[in-house]
Amino acid sequence: MSILRPITLTGKYVVLEPLSPDHHDGLVEAARDGELWQLWYTSVPAPEEMAAEIERRLALQDSGSMLPFTTRLIDPATGGPGGVIGMTSYMNIDAATPRVEIGSTWNAASAHASGSNPDSKLLLLRHAFETLGCPAVEFRTHWLNHQSRDAIARLGAKQDGVLRSHTRSSDGALRDTVVYSILEHEWPMVRNALEFRLARPR
Repeated sequence: MSILRPITLTGKYVVLEPLSPDHHDGLVEAARDGELWQLWYTSVPAPEEMAAEIERRLALQDSGSMLPFTTRLIDPATGGPGGVIGMTSYMNIDAATPRVEIGSTWNAASAHASGSNPDSKLLLLRHAFETLGCPAVEFRTHWLNHQSRDAIARLGAKQDGVLRSHTRSSDGALRDTVVYSILEHEWPMVRNALEFRLARPR
């Protein structure tokens, strides 16, 4: 299973490209759109931290535990890749099962409600289930990140449980982590729901 092979995934609203240091400036501008690093319940890098975050994700790719992407909106004028709006990844990769988590995701504030998030999830879930053959795909988020929890639930993922005092946030506070998953037999229904959402006019 070539799970760690960098790949470009193209949808209706977004293109997911393999993360590269060349994306640095675009990612900085995307993070500045809404000053996302100031949201205490997320882990969006500040502009001065972006280079280190790119390096960190690429190191995890080299170790076999992450496959990171840069998210671009599709330019409606050309139909090709447009501006950078954020990042996402396959992470905590278990190549033997195989199983992946979709996470470390953030998008510029102006891209919210643009269709970018469900389109990105459709691309990643389709690749995981239909190409990689995963029996399950996982999502994790902060207990207090209600926006993220609602978005995951809307995908059709089911809550597996809560890991209490699971990790420490950047400020040192202990975080409770909510774990969700979609199983292979649930994927057709989830796919249909996502495709229906994306078919509606924006």
